[in-house]
Amino acid sequence: MTDPQYDAVVVGSGPNGLVGAITLARAGRRVLLVEAASTIGGGLRSQALTEPGFTHDVCSTVHALGAVSPAFADLPLAAHGVEWLHPQYPIAHPLDHDRAVIAHREVAATSAAFTPHDERAYTRLFAPLVEHADAIVQTLMSPLRPPTHPLVMAGFGRHAIRSAQALAHARFEDGDAQALLAGCAAHAIQPLTAPGTAGYGLFLLALAHHSGWPVVKGGSQVLADALAAILREHGGAIETGREITALAELPETPITLLDLTPRQVVRIAGPTLPDRYRRHLERYRYGPGVCKVDWALGEPIPWTNAAVRGAGTVHVGATLAELAVSEAAVTAGTNPDAPYVIVVQPSVADPTRAPTGRHIGWAYCHVPHGSVEDRTAIIEAQIERFAPGFRDTILARHTMTAPAMETHNANYVGGDINGGAGDLRQLFTRPVVSAHPWATPVDGLYLCSSSTPPGGGVHGMGGLHAARLALRRHRV
Repeated sequence: MTDPQYDAVVVGSGPNGLVGAITLARAGRRVLLVEAASTIGGGLRSQALTEPGFTHDVCSTVHALGAVSPAFADLPLAAHGVEWLHPQYPIAHPLDHDRAVIAHREVAATSAAFTPHDERAYTRLFAPLVEHADAIVQTLMSPLRPPTHPLVMAGFGRHAIRSAQALAHARFEDGDAQALLAGCAAHAIQPLTAPGTAGYGLFLLALAHHSGWPVVKGGSQVLADALAAILREHGGAIETGREITALAELPETPITLLDLTPRQVVRIAGPTLPDRYRRHLERYRYGPGVCKVDWALGEPIPWTNAAVRGAGTVHVGATLAELAVSEAAVTAGTNPDAPYVIVVQPSVADPTRAPTGRHIGWAYCHVPHGSVEDRTAIIEAQIERFAPGFRDTILARHTMTAPAMETHNANYVGGDINGGAGDLRQLFTRPVVSAHPWATPVDGLYLCSSSTPPGGGVHGMGGLHAARLALRRHRV
């Protein structure tokens, strides 16, 4: 017998689960959202990890996708306290000899620092992508189907399908432009020789020029809390501190959305899943993990190149060749001596996250899946390479190895913050090959985590697609 109190239940309160619950509630469904942790938000949670007065985002801080997500665009986030703040520069990439490549919001300002050949090549490559960024976002975040802007996507796709290394060498003569593209492409957490990694770099750089890489004032938890408030406004209920170990523990409703990766889905729904589908989920591939360090700082990171101090995100790794070696080593199962490090400086844009005159920062490097190695010392050494004296600014630190990341959020299996390997083989077929990958063979059961299209990142689109599909199939 179905529960008369609820029409739908959602398990997991990451951005996908929250958006899925909101979509169902706005359609008139009586929704219960269940979260195992004591606070909602998944990858959006913020905590005082180091010292009182310092607000740290445990995972996601920079929301390049969130700023353009169709799932968020239709929600009254500003009315619930969400304010997007932009640093002076979206991205910086320090180079040896006190030099750096700076990604400005404007394509022309970025390319002007390159050699004449690369200035022209960069402008020819990115000006069309920025001009048509809205169409590219719409297509990449939509269900897999013929694009509504075929010429735009053909222009993007012919470059995106290549490896980052191949595209960088083919388009640019100098190492500066190559490094900038490679630093963005390495967000794929794959070898830079892998097909499709160019697409990550192109898309993220185009967003930097189009809409920026903003942070949420006060911490990412503000975004999670705003989504929760919107859900409650539409009658949704939220229950925290309740871990679900079997589907039978949930209210019986026509619609159930799971903001969980395949491993958790098999764990709680395995007996109800058809054997073939369950085996597909069991074969789902997870990618490398991360080791992350948060710092409370007495002053800003003292980058030798002063322009880097104004960037929200800093890619540390110097050359394309160095980044390629680092990412290849991680995929091969070893921790490199000079890892690619992503550094985020939230207080550059948002001084409210630290006491007056103080700052915060965090960084992570990629590690082999499930690696227990604490990489704090080598991460700090990589930053010291371009910011001598950095360690002297540290008031306190907090480290999370890959297993600790999974403890914080069960969806980060082995420390994989993207919900599964995002290579071409699995990018559009996550978690299974299907025209409707959010649906399972079990009537009324849907998946909506980052293990479904369009994949990792804070955008809520997995929840939006799953909820819309459920509403179409289960009309009242």
